[in-house]
Amino acid sequence: MKRDETRRIFVGGVPVGGGAAVTVQSMCNTDTRDAEATLAQMRQLKAAGCDIIRVAVPDEAAALALRTIMAQAPMPVVADIHFDHRLAILAAQAGVDAVRINPGNIGSKDRVRAVADACRDRGIPIRIGVNTGSLEKRLLEKYGGPTAQALTDSAEGELEALYSLGFENVALSVKASDVSLTVAAYRLAAERFDCPLHVGVTEAGTSYGGLVNSAVGIGTLLMEGIGDTIRVSLTADPAEEVRAGLAILRACGLKKGGVRFVSCPTCGRTQIDLISLAKKVEERLSGLDRDITVAVMGCEVNGPGEAREADFGIAGGKGFGSLFVKGQVVRTKVPESELLDGLLELIEGT
Repeated sequence: MKRDETRRIFVGGVPVGGGAAVTVQSMCNTDTRDAEATLAQMRQLKAAGCDIIRVAVPDEAAALALRTIMAQAPMPVVADIHFDHRLAILAAQAGVDAVRINPGNIGSKDRVRAVADACRDRGIPIRIGVNTGSLEKRLLEKYGGPTAQALTDSAEGELEALYSLGFENVALSVKASDVSLTVAAYRLAAERFDCPLHVGVTEAGTSYGGLVNSAVGIGTLLMEGIGDTIRVSLTADPAEEVRAGLAILRACGLKKGGVRFVSCPTCGRTQIDLISLAKKVEERLSGLDRDITVAVMGCEVNGPGEAREADFGIAGGKGFGSLFVKGQVVRTKVPESELLDGLLELIEGT
């Protein structure tokens, strides 16, 4: 189903599904047993724009630390559990806002029931996380490897394990590291299931390659109306995941606010250090919470004309440039060294 049609759940006070705004998630890379370090990173990610945060719970010490974390957490917290159902129960008792499990690796139906009961008693949703690395041997043999059909068949079995217990407060992910496979799997999932979908390309890669893979995979699905919450999985600082997620949402027209930055490619007409200037402008405006478009253009050809929809902008010349507001030039012959400060003055003065 499309995001307007999926069932709505709540992760803490944050709605997911049923037409709610698409949220951005990330995961702490701290040792969860170190509550203070984990909380410090949560605050940083909250400031970067993260809506929901996940933490690894590999052992009992981490599960017990959740009590301290939940007393001060700045946003809803999802406990990431594998294999040991007791850790999921401890996390629920600690007051987490959601639990991420794969019922297939939790164990017997009684263990799955115990987790479901602990979450039901506290109104905690469960995210079922299916990925190519967790596929059952029978499905790999049936389909000859990890396929979109295998992922969604696995998801159906995992969902049924909870639905059969009367537990429907669930979200689902069906991730792969291959972008095409990820997109195909989520398309099938959207056809087959009505629960909200947590969308992402798993193990996407580093800051550059991973961002490209995630933007293509997540962006494609979002533009088709698929996906209720997203995580950009990068081998990088989690804050980069958050910034990337927000950028993807803005590019898809699903999030307003924040600066939309426009800059042209360099060419033989460019006679200022456009690359350096554009990077500096983007960096200086990265934390500005205003719904504006700012353009940095290399020459008069690509200046106010092509960027006339921008609220503020620079059009380069030979060692100087012009400043414009809503397509109208307001200052000319500004020395290259003064363009950045001049642009910021215009923005701050309105």
